[in-house]
Amino acid sequence: MIKRLFFSGFLLLTLISNINAQHITEKGNGLVNLERHQFKFDLFAPGFTYELGIFRNQSASSSLGIGLASYQEGYALGLAWNNRYRYYHNFNRRINNGKNVSGNSGNYIAAAQAIFFSQLRLDTNIEGPDDFNIGFYGLAYGIQRTYPKGFNFTMELGAGYYRGDGVPSGYGPLFTMNFGWVATKRKSRKPKFQ
Repeated sequence: MIKRLFFSGFLLLTLISNINAQHITEKGNGLVNLERHQFKFDLFAPGFTYELGIFRNQSASSSLGIGLASYQEGYALGLAWNNRYRYYHNFNRRINNGKNVSGNSGNYIAAAQAIFFSQLRLDTNIEGPDDFNIGFYGLAYGIQRTYPKGFNFTMELGAGYYRGDGVPSGYGPLFTMNFGWVATKRKSRKPKFQ
């Protein structure tokens, strides 16, 4: 059931991007608004994030840092590896309103996955063995803003399935909020129309 839901979400994102690409033309190779590579140091939940621009409005990101898993069985706080497949849906509107799109500043829909490791867990109230892991699979809606000096703000809200490895599984929310600093060079704040 969950695999079908995840696969359906991925297909929906791909379909939306293909429909959107038919309305916009791009000259040459490369991405117009999305950064090709973006590396960020996360300060709020200490860690780092790497985001790779794949298609015109789509990216894949991976981060390692402190995270909180909270679902029906309880919570676990500790080291988490997060992966996202993002579809940014409002770059053109932001450009038309004269707003910044550099540093992948936009709103997105994401297929989300996270793994919470038992080895570096700080706290939990989930009953079970000491060495359990938890995996999260779901969808999220997020906003990301990168400011001229490189400071970055990201917030996500979503829901999905928490799969326990050695503990019961269940459904629960996803909430992520992070402040960080983008260490890679960003594109111009004034994007060019094609």
